Amino acid sequence: MTTASDTDFVVFDRVQKSYDGETLVVKDLNLGIGRGEFLTMLGPSGSGKTTCLMMLAGFETATHGDILLAGQPINNIPPHKRGIGMVFQNYALFPHMTVAENLAFPLEVRNIGKSDRDAKVQRALDMVQMGEFGGRRPAQLSGGQQQRIALARALVFEPELVLMDEPLGALDKQLREHMQFEITRLAHELGITTVYVTHDQTEALTMSDRVAVFDDGRIQQLAPPDELYEQPQNSFVAQFIGENNTLMGTVKEINDGVALVELDDGELIDAKPVNVSQPGERTLISIRPERVEINKDRLGENAHTIHAEVLEFIYMGDIYRTRLRVAGNDDFVIKTRNAPDQRRLQPGEKIEIGWQPEDCRALEA
Repeated sequence: MTTASDTDFVVFDRVQKSYDGETLVVKDLNLGIGRGEFLTMLGPSGSGKTTCLMMLAGFETATHGDILLAGQPINNIPPHKRGIGMVFQNYALFPHMTVAENLAFPLEVRNIGKSDRDAKVQRALDMVQMGEFGGRRPAQLSGGQQQRIALARALVFEPELVLMDEPLGALDKQLREHMQFEITRLAHELGITTVYVTHDQTEALTMSDRVAVFDDGRIQQLAPPDELYEQPQNSFVAQFIGENNTLMGTVKEINDGVALVELDDGELIDAKPVNVSQPGERTLISIRPERVEINKDRLGENAHTIHAEVLEFIYMGDIYRTRLRVAGNDDFVIKTRNAPDQRRLQPGEKIEIGWQPEDCRALEA
């Protein structure tokens, strides 16, 4: 359950949305976003994240509940009067206008005089390193340049809130990564509150102050990126965020914050009980590939180890990625750093692996 505080700039208060009067695509959403915060809504298609963004923008109406901006309900305020900047994946630039005219348009709508307009347009172009491009038309720009202009247009009237819906989806990998850092830097420098929608986990982790993970119309977990990755609260979040190994088992006992779990092939391991509490409960064990140890010296004396067979070794430059068969699972992956003393495991090799109990989470099955 996520709640909002009185100091939050954006508040969703018990918001629901249905398109047909029966099925809820957003279910009882309570969420507060702080002034100047960069919050990402992350989730698979159909999870409700874009609907939430569209309700905040004013393009969709909440079926139930209130959305507040700076303490004021905005449910009945039309989109153009909300003072919100928007950036979409398809840029939505006017093709018949120059870049400078595209940027001046939101200022004209707000009745800002010409000399002020020109200064603001130039400042916005300089912010996205496009200062020389004011006289060009969108068709004369690359996709990356058009996305920068779309970003500048959202910032030109100095909004306090900017909404971005998959804005980097159409860009190639290198440009996308560069723009991720640019957008984050600009948002923090300008002190803008940003709500960003994506289904790209890496993008969410690298850009956000907090991430709200959506599934089935609800927020499954709301947390800073490191907490989300290292302390998933349920099986959905563990498997949706980053790469994750899973094993099925049954809880044998829980003592001093450590669960002894018997895996389905009979092997015993230690794990941190997250949302299991009783012996006999079925559990899904979650462990990140980089937290698995192949060097026993790096484990405590009491740590359980488990047998594994090497199936595949992949050299990836900075890391080695090795696929193992563990407790009947042929897709158990470990990642080790490409270091001078690191051993390359060979397919067919039989090894023992282990981990610190706090790095391994016992979740609901």
